[in-house]
Amino acid sequence: MRAAQIVEYGAPLELREIPDPTPEPDGVVLEVLATGICRSDWHAWMGDWGWMGGQVALPRTLGHEIVGTVTAVGPEVRTVRIGDRVTTPFHLACGTCAYCRSGHANVCDNMQVLGFWCDGGYAEYVRIGNADFNCVRVPDELTPVAASAIGCRFMTAFHAVTGQGQVRPGEWVAVHGVGGVGLAAVQIASAAGASVVAVDIDAGKLALAKEQGAMHTVDASVQQDVPAVIQDATGGGAHVSIDALGTRATVLNSIRSLRKRGRHVQVGLTSAADSGEIALPMDLLTIGELTVVGSHGNPHSSYPELLSLVTSGRLTPQTLVQRTVSLDRAGEVLSAMCDFTTTGITVIDRF
Repeated sequence: MRAAQIVEYGAPLELREIPDPTPEPDGVVLEVLATGICRSDWHAWMGDWGWMGGQVALPRTLGHEIVGTVTAVGPEVRTVRIGDRVTTPFHLACGTCAYCRSGHANVCDNMQVLGFWCDGGYAEYVRIGNADFNCVRVPDELTPVAASAIGCRFMTAFHAVTGQGQVRPGEWVAVHGVGGVGLAAVQIASAAGASVVAVDIDAGKLALAKEQGAMHTVDASVQQDVPAVIQDATGGGAHVSIDALGTRATVLNSIRSLRKRGRHVQVGLTSAADSGEIALPMDLLTIGELTVVGSHGNPHSSYPELLSLVTSGRLTPQTLVQRTVSLDRAGEVLSAMCDFTTTGITVIDRF
């Protein structure tokens, strides 16, 4: 099969012919219909996350925002069938550890991260382990491109807004960084009845945030004091603020833009510039009784609610897709992420 692989950090992806995968006893093989190109892929391509043991081994086939058709099934699989159209959480889970059993499979003790710790969907076929637990059937109403958009950024934003952020109708939500996951957070928070302030340094991305429901936008390339602007626009600060990027500036702006007892949700992972260590304004956290919470992916148990909202039309992940490309263009998209010139979600749909 054809696969686009990292063979050297930061170097162009190589389009290679590699052996077709075969299913594990409890797994399946999918013919990939669509794969999103995520900023997490960019981090892997750049060789990031060595500081937390997450640097990918090379060569590696990226791709964790997948949807595909089941073409082969292992002998231990009981509920997934050949011909099923499925997606998977990027955090493939064991289903048996304490976290999985309690509904928190997104922090599974035995996690395999698709496209990072095992080969992913920048390829014609991909192998998925523990298929009965990890495969999620895609509703007939969703096109492959729409379903792939759910794969990481949209479902991650869903958990950040509704799970970790506990956003309620009438609250103010600030979203810092409106790339794919940030735009999704804007849409989901707006659909939940919140008023949203979107922050970015790109006017085009802020315009997209307006289309997704943002009430106010803040151009951080112009505004010197982003927290002050948000405090003023929201009448005292956001109830919930989401950092969807993971830089020192966005982390601190997010925390400082909160009102008392506000909740900061950290979604974006850091790059080599910060290497996972960002100092926080501890006195402000203490005096304001602020909450800082991390948010990783989306629990398997939350998929029924998410997909119900999508099929009902209340959430529309397909509107975040700005571009589709062929497999041989994936490296160009990753390269463009170096200077943040991509917008929305880009999906590979031609292999």
